[in-house]
Formats: sequence, C-alpha cells, structure tokens
Amino acid sequence: RARAPPPPRGWGGAGAPARAGAPPPPPPPPPDRPALVQDDTVVTYGQLWDRARQYAAVLRHHGVGPGDRVVLLLPNSPRFPAAYYGVLALGAVVVPMNAQSRTAEVEFVLKDCDARALVCEGTVVGQGGPAASAAGIALFTVADDRSGGIDLDAPHPGQPVDGHVAVAPDDLAAILYTSGTTGRPKGAMLTHRNVVTNIEVTAVSPFGVQDDDVLYGCLPLSHTFGQVCVMGTCFLAGATLVLAPRFAAEQALQEMARHGCTVFMGVPTMYHALLEAVAAGAPAHRLRRAYSGGSALAVPVLNQVRTVLGCEVYEGYGLTETSPCVSYNHPGTPPRPGTVGLPVTGVEVAVARADLEGRVELLPVGEVGEVVVRGHNVMAGYLGLPKATAEVLVDGWFRSGDLGRLAPDGYLTLVDRKKDVIIQGGYNVYPREVEDVLLRHPGVEQIAVVGVPDPARGEQVCAVVVRRDGFGTDPELVDGLDELARRELTGYKRPRRVEFVERLPLGPSGKVLKRELVTLLLASPAGRVPSP
Repeated sequence: RARAPPPPRGWGGAGAPARAGAPPPPPPPPPDRPALVQDDTVVTYGQLWDRARQYAAVLRHHGVGPGDRVVLLLPNSPRFPAAYYGVLALGAVVVPMNAQSRTAEVEFVLKDCDARALVCEGTVVGQGGPAASAAGIALFTVADDRSGGIDLDAPHPGQPVDGHVAVAPDDLAAILYTSGTTGRPKGAMLTHRNVVTNIEVTAVSPFGVQDDDVLYGCLPLSHTFGQVCVMGTCFLAGATLVLAPRFAAEQALQEMARHGCTVFMGVPTMYHALLEAVAAGAPAHRLRRAYSGGSALAVPVLNQVRTVLGCEVYEGYGLTETSPCVSYNHPGTPPRPGTVGLPVTGVEVAVARADLEGRVELLPVGEVGEVVVRGHNVMAGYLGLPKATAEVLVDGWFRSGDLGRLAPDGYLTLVDRKKDVIIQGGYNVYPREVEDVLLRHPGVEQIAVVGVPDPARGEQVCAVVVRRDGFGTDPELVDGLDELARRELTGYKRPRRVEFVERLPLGPSGKVLKRELVTLLLASPAGRVPSP
C-alpha cells in the first residue's frame, strides 16, 4: 500500500480534527484583487461574489433551495463560477455539463438527476431550451437576455443573498457525470467533504498555489480537473485565473505571456499541441510549474515540455469518482517521470487482483493489478445506481478500473485501463507500453493503440497514428514503426495493423476515445480509416 507523504509541519489538513498549532484557513482575498481575466475583462473577487449572490437570489426567488439539483450548461466564462457558487450558496447541488452537450444528452441528465432548474448560456440555449422543456423544468439564461428563459443577469428586485446556507460535510455538493464510454453516463455524487478537502489538500501539495500565482484556465470548468484543481485551488489561494473559452495552443502561449501566467494545468494532448506550436514559430512562455493529468504523458514529451516551458512538469492521477486527485508527483521531491507519484494527503492507494469480483485482495508491491483507493476523496456513490455503486465500492475501497503497480517507496505507475487491455493469443498487451515505445519515432506526433477482433488471435494490436508534418510516406513510417517495435517489444506486443488519421477522437476532458477508434476500425477496411 502507498500512503500519503507526511503533511507540512503544523498543517491539520481539511476534514481532519483541529490540532494544536494548526493554522487557520487562509483569509479571504481582498475584494479588489483580480479573480478572473478573460480577454480584456477583469473580474475582482468582490465582483464575482456579488454576482454569485445575485444569481442565488434569483434562483431562490424561483423556488430553488437546499438539496435541489441545478444543471449548468455553461462554457468557460466568468459566469460559470458565479453560477456554480451561487447554486452552492443556496445549499443546492450543482450539476455541471460540457457546453457542447447535445439536447438528448442534456435531457438525460436533467431527468436522471431530477433537476429543479437548468442554467444555460444564450449561445447554447438551442440545446438546453428543448431539453428543459422536455424535462418540464425552469430554464435560466445568462449572457443573452434575448434567448428566452429567466435571465439571471437582469436586474432583480430583491436583495442578493447575505451568505451561504449551512450544510453538513456529507451533504451533496455536486453530481458529475462520467463520459459514458462504457454505457449510460453515471452521476458520481460528491459531498462537500469530498470537494472541499480535495481542494484544501491539493492547494498545499502538489499545486502549491500562492496568491501571486496566475493560472491559465483552458480545461473545461465543467470537468472535475478544471473545476477542482484549477478553479477551486486558485480561489482558495486568492490567485488569479485567466480563462480561455477553449484550448488553442498558439493563443494559449500568447495569453500566458500577455497575462504573466505562472501555472499551467492540462492533459497530454494539450502539451503535444503546445510543443507543435512552438516548433512552428510561436514564442514559448516560461512558467513556474506545470501539471499533467487525465491520461499518461509520455516521458519524451514530458522532457520536451520541461525544456520548452522552462519549468518542472508534475504528473498525477485522478478520477471523477475521487474528487478528483488520488496521487501526484509533489514539489519538494524530485519528480519521477513515468509515474503518477505519491498519494495526496489523507488518501491511501493499493493494488488488488483485477480478476476478482465482489471483494478486494491486495497484491504484493511490484505486481500489476487494479488500483484501489480509499480516503476523503472517494465519492458517495453513483446516483440511482446501487448495483453499479456496489461494484466499485468494495470492502472500503474504490475500484478504479485502472491497472498499475506500486514501487517499494510508494510511487504509483499506471499500466493501462483494465478495459483497454488487449488479449492477443492469450497474452495481455498493455496499450500504454506499446504507445510509449512507438512515440519515440520522430515521425509520430500522437498515437493510440487499441485491440480489434481477430479470428485467430482473439484480438489484434492496432496502432492509430497522427503523423508529424513533413515526415515521409505512410509505407516509410510503417516500416520505421515495425523496425522500432521489433527492436523494443516482444513479438505478441507488436502492432499487426497501422492506420493513419489526421486527428484522434477526444472527449471533453481531452482524453482519447479509444472505443470510438475501435468502431471506426471495425467499419473501415485496412488503410481507409477516416479521421473522426
């Protein structure tokens, strides 16, 4: 098992009983300090809280109260945190959704969580309005008073709420829906203890956010990484968040330089794009530190980012169901590339047999198995799905569905998703291992390795490649990849099929959607796979 490293001296940790010598929570930031920046708009902490209180007053006037579920269909803008904290101020439960969600997806969530209201930006009311109507709930809009619904930004005759409704630590704060790549989306129920403790713990380490930090916020605030790790830790420290509506590498580099950003948090596809933009001539911005999560960042890419951005890169691991942070490479100790570090304070990580159902049997250090987690970060369960909850909350542990191994000193290395393992001829092939090898080829910009059905071997290893611009022909690159695989990989791990696409399919958080790739491969003859 791996336990969290000792907390800094005198620090009690969120959710822990107060100890002698434990410092009080950080004081609130001055009202005139910049909280948010987007383009030329600056929102101070005082203005942000005033808007959140105003939104809360309008929602309360229309019947929203403690325990009610309010769905947010909002892109990254200063109105997202105002609505988010306005809902929480009422003791209600916030249910954020990606602003690109389609009407059917919004309707499903509205009905599944028994929502009381939908808050929707005017630009996406075309998706949200019909969903709210079908679900029979109130529609509130921001940023566009011509889009219908109840305008949260319109003058309100009542006074803003005075403060926030008192809640218990185990009351629900948020319901975050999983991507649904393996079936219907599931609503992970996160309590106030889950969310607040994860923010307070990670703001100290690994993120170490100070009030003079400027964070670049290109991750969707609707997703747990952007919501908790970026927005939550930034506001706790009284730092400044530069918000981007969406990620675009060249624009990100320009805005980070313009606003003096010190911290970047992103997923591997973003780091690939930043390196590409710099290689194409965009000026590199120097940061104090950078953090990667969501999926594995290949070690060669991590080393390039270190050089180009001039800072250390800390890789970590988390899930929607764990609020999200589980482990990270922590500042103060040398990062170990290829690992996701040590557990965050108050969290315990172990590796268990992956083939057992209904119970958790821990494995010795060094063996590959399913990563299991317990601590303050583990969700209360899946909304309305007791069977699915019982499958993952077993013997006091959360079963992650990820395969990994622990080093003797507690560092966690992820091997792959349990469901992504390819079984070829009776042998287990871990796609990440193959990807890490093939990424060393100079002609590969991005790669995803998946398994496709094979009548002789059960499954066949297939590599789907995004070629680096200007590098040779498809046959030349296939030959080079085969030579590299023969040199570095055992025979059964080598790809038997290589396909090229212009881009890989990505989910809202930037993860590669491997099941969508498999669907494309099954529908297409060899050599004719369209880009998603």
